[in-house]
Amino acid sequence: MKDTPTTIDDLNDFLSFAKGGKHVFKFSNNCVIYTRVSTKEQADNNMSLATQLKSCELYAHKHGYHISGFYGGTYESAKTDERKEFNRMLSFVRKSRERISYIIVYSVDRFSRSGANAIYITDELKKQGILVIFVTQPTDASTSSGSLQQNIQYIFSAYDNQQRREKCMAGTKEALLRGEWCTVPPTGYDIIRKEGRKMIVVNEKGKLLRKAFLWKAHDNLSMEEIRIRLKDLCLSIPHQRLSVIFRNPFYCGLITHNALDGQIVEGKHEAMVSKEIFLKVNDILSARVQGFKVIRDNEHVPLKNFIKCGHCGDSMPGYLVRKKGLWYYKCRKKGCCNNKSAKVLHQQFLSLLEPYTLRLSAQARNFFKRRLHGVLSSEIETKREEEILIKKQMLEVNSKIDRLEEKFILDVITKEQYVKFSDKFKKEREEMNARLENC
Repeated sequence: MKDTPTTIDDLNDFLSFAKGGKHVFKFSNNCVIYTRVSTKEQADNNMSLATQLKSCELYAHKHGYHISGFYGGTYESAKTDERKEFNRMLSFVRKSRERISYIIVYSVDRFSRSGANAIYITDELKKQGILVIFVTQPTDASTSSGSLQQNIQYIFSAYDNQQRREKCMAGTKEALLRGEWCTVPPTGYDIIRKEGRKMIVVNEKGKLLRKAFLWKAHDNLSMEEIRIRLKDLCLSIPHQRLSVIFRNPFYCGLITHNALDGQIVEGKHEAMVSKEIFLKVNDILSARVQGFKVIRDNEHVPLKNFIKCGHCGDSMPGYLVRKKGLWYYKCRKKGCCNNKSAKVLHQQFLSLLEPYTLRLSAQARNFFKRRLHGVLSSEIETKREEEILIKKQMLEVNSKIDRLEEKFILDVITKEQYVKFSDKFKKEREEMNARLENC
C-alpha cells in the first residue's frame, strides 16, 4: 500500500532556513555634542564655540535628547580627520554602554571638510545606528534622500576648503615672488616688527652660523670640527643639520619654496653670508675633498659593519683612500678616528677562523655552500623588505612635514605647534635614516 504524499502549505516551519534580512536599529534619545574652531586665535578671540554649543544644546532639548557628553570645544583643523577630540568622540559613541544614537554638530564644516572621508565615516556610523545631525543644515539622514543631501553638503564643504586653499596658496606665491618669506624662518633668524613692517633679521645664533660658513669656506674644517667649535660657543647643532644649513640658499638671501615651482627669488630678508661664500661652501661639499668614499656593497670590505670598534664598540664601515688605492675600515662614531687597514684586519680575521675550519669532501662543501647560500639569501631578502618599508615610512614623514608647513601658512596651527611637531617629525626622519643605514 503506497503512502499518500503530504502537502505543506505553511512555510513558517522553514523560516529558520531563510537568508538575509534587514537589521532595524532601535534609536535611543542619547546624543553627544561636538564643537570646533580651526585655530587658537579663533578659540581665544571670538564667541564661535559658545554659539555652537548654545545652538546644539537648544536643538537637543527641543527634540528631547539626553546629552551624554561634550566633545571638541577647542581648535582642530577639519581638513583631515586625524583630530584628537574628533577621534575621542568617535571612540566614545561606538563603545559607550549607553547607546548613543545622535552626534549633534552646529554645521557641516564644523564636523569635517575632508569630503569623501567624511562620507565614509558618516556611513560607517549609520551602519552602527548613529546619525550625524547638523543644526543649521537639518536633513533626515535615516533616509536615502537625506543621506544624499548630507553627502552633497560634505562635498561642497570640501570644495569650499579647496577653494580657500588655492586662494591662500596663490597669495603665498605672490608674496614669495615679491621676496617675502611667509613661514617660520630657518635657524639663525628672527622675525621683528619695525615701523609697522615685518623684517627677518639675523639673530645671535645666526652670527655664530655665519662663522661656521666662514670656517668651511676659508679653513675647510670638517663638519665635526665645526660642530665642536659651535658647541664650545654654546650652540649645539647636530652634524646632519649643519649639512642642511650649508645647502639652504636662504642664508645667502635667496628664497626657494615648493609654491615657486622651481624658481629662485631674491629675498627681502637679511643675508647671513654672501652668495660667493655660499657657493664656495657648496663647491667644497660637492667635491668630497675628505679623500675617501664610503662603499655600501663591495668585495674589498666584506666585514663592513660586522666588525666593531675596539675603542667605543660602534660599527666600522669601509672606505677607499683614492690617493693610496688602499681600503680601510673606519669607526662610525664621530670623533673616534679609529681607522684600520682592511688587509691587516682580513688576515687577522682569517687567523681567528682557522681553528674552526672544516676539512670536508667536495660533496660536503657543496652541500654546506647551498645551505649557507639559502640562509644568506633569506636574510638579505628580509633586509631588503625592511629597507623598502623604511623608505615608505620616510616618504610619509616627509609628506607630514610638507602638510605641517602648509597648515602653518594657512594659519591652521600656531607657531608653537609648528615648531613642536616639526622637530618631532624631523627626529623621526633621523631615526629612520639610522635604521636605513643599518639595513
